[in-house]
Amino acid sequence: MMIYLDSAATTKPSAGCIAAMTEAMANHWGNPSSLHKIGLNAQLCMEHARKQLAAALDCEASALTFTSGATESSHLAIRGAAAVYGRRRRRVITTTVEHASVRGAFDLLEEQGFEVVRIAPDADGILRAETVAAAVDENTCLVSMMLVNNETGSVLPVQRAFAMIAREHRDVIKHCDAVQGFLKLPVNPQKLGADLLTVSGHKVHACKGVGALYHKKGIRLKPLWKGGEQEGTLRPGTESVPLIAGFGAAVQELRGTVAERAAYVGSLRSALIGQLSSMPDVRINSPADGSPYILSFSVKGLRSETMLHFLSEKGISVSSGSACSKGKQSGVLEQFGVKPDLADSTLRVSFCADNRPEDITVLCEALREAQARLVHKR
Repeated sequence: MMIYLDSAATTKPSAGCIAAMTEAMANHWGNPSSLHKIGLNAQLCMEHARKQLAAALDCEASALTFTSGATESSHLAIRGAAAVYGRRRRRVITTTVEHASVRGAFDLLEEQGFEVVRIAPDADGILRAETVAAAVDENTCLVSMMLVNNETGSVLPVQRAFAMIAREHRDVIKHCDAVQGFLKLPVNPQKLGADLLTVSGHKVHACKGVGALYHKKGIRLKPLWKGGEQEGTLRPGTESVPLIAGFGAAVQELRGTVAERAAYVGSLRSALIGQLSSMPDVRINSPADGSPYILSFSVKGLRSETMLHFLSEKGISVSSGSACSKGKQSGVLEQFGVKPDLADSTLRVSFCADNRPEDITVLCEALREAQARLVHKR
């Protein structure tokens, strides 16, 4: 028996993704920059995937640049925009609850002499659009704000914050990390007011190693490195046609079922909350109106590492938070108001449409067993 409840870390590649990758490797293996027919076929395969992704984001295909994943996309957006628009305006704004890849990009900007303002949630653990917008001044060139937090599932008020900023400071570039929202919630960069938006393949049943960056027409970015002319010179290097083809196919499979899947996994999340609420010493960390795909909770008296091993031995895969933290605490939970001792006892369950109600039953049975067997051994 294997129960996988860690889809915020990565998802299983879909049948469509695998079929498209196999087709690309077998029949479209040419270099997409080559001018002969074999190269042209590879280029057409890649552009077909770009159109599939554009249809899901309701944008022009020309607005999308393929990358190796979300980390590269976010660095290209943040560092690339700061290099162009931050020559005179040296203030950049983000939040304290961003993914490690975004935090890292801002750390690098800080090393370059930028003034980095990191907006934290308030005392109630809520990050308010007004607080973000109020931090923007005439010296600000860039704001970056995630759509869905990867540890708690909190949905940040991106659309409201970006609209407020645009009214007062039209020339400020706005970036959104939409990795945990794409194809899970409605995501449209134009409606969000995002000039730049990051998405990733392996969070939506494509393979690891591919992502994309949406960039609004007219937004200039400095490439992270120099090389060939691929991806409009923004991302030099020969594109991985099979990975891109698989990304497009996975997106095509999911794009028409966003609402249905959200409702279904929301029912699983509600069922889990119901069972956890009847258990002693369990605290729910995720907000009630958070993403239906993610639920964070703490089991008092049991360290996350102990619980992860216990559950893994029973064939149940969950996480303690962000997979990129390699089991270490990222500090994000504390920003949302979770006390350090409970943060050290936190588990994150993240769903996909492949999960079944019986997965929740088995998980909760295992959690009760862990409480009975392990709490008294401390």
